[in-house]
Amino acid sequence: MISIKSVGTRLLAGLAVGAAAGATLLVPSAAHAAPASQTAVTTTTAAPSGGLLRPGQYLKPGQYLRSLNKVYTLVMQTDGNAVLVKGRTPIWATMTNRKASSLIMRPDGNLVVVSGRTVVWASGTAGSTGAILNVQDDSNLVLYNVRRKAVWSRYMVMVNLYPGRVLSSPVALYSQNRVYRAQMQADGNLVVVRYGKTPIWSTKTVSKGAFATMQTDGNFVVYSAAKKPLWASKTTRKGSVLQMRGDGKLAIIFGRTTVWVS
Repeated sequence: MISIKSVGTRLLAGLAVGAAAGATLLVPSAAHAAPASQTAVTTTTAAPSGGLLRPGQYLKPGQYLRSLNKVYTLVMQTDGNAVLVKGRTPIWATMTNRKASSLIMRPDGNLVVVSGRTVVWASGTAGSTGAILNVQDDSNLVLYNVRRKAVWSRYMVMVNLYPGRVLSSPVALYSQNRVYRAQMQADGNLVVVRYGKTPIWSTKTVSKGAFATMQTDGNFVVYSAAKKPLWASKTTRKGSVLQMRGDGKLAIIFGRTTVWVS
């Protein structure tokens, strides 16, 4: 049976939900944040400064990195969730929950959360060799390549939207070639656009504040702000992933099987 279930207890407006992934959202405190002297990451390369995480550097559980203006803090929590907070308010998270995970800025340009040898979250920017993560004064997290061009920000999800994850304005799901993106508009319509301006597909939904989620039961659903279902893919393969393909199609993938295409 197709399930369009309430996500009231799993989805939070705006951040849309550390709880959906089983991760608790915490903020730096003496109990779990590294002392000020340890906010610089210990690696074989120079320690980060000025809100920067450079190639080869990482944040271990309990360590954090602050913006220059000291307003925004990126914390690698002990529960395995990397969270950006303003004061004590979470505004972005990887929504990962593998304890003892670390946030690593890899030399190949991919920002990853790693548990042991397992990558549990990635920015999807491998190939941008030498990229640097910047915790900016404007509340954004941005990866810049060696030419100082932005290749990723916290408003971007690359290629795959995993089970339990949410798309809400202004976050968008991008294809690997950056030509296409699926975005939740302020008017409640989920739209796939080409080069950021030409719409090629939409859910034709209208409800201010709506959001979309790739449910753990395999169904991709657009909900109103009041969590009323407005549209659904009507798919049932538990654990499926939503993918923004390079041909402009949204697809739901289960293993190697395509179960739905826009």
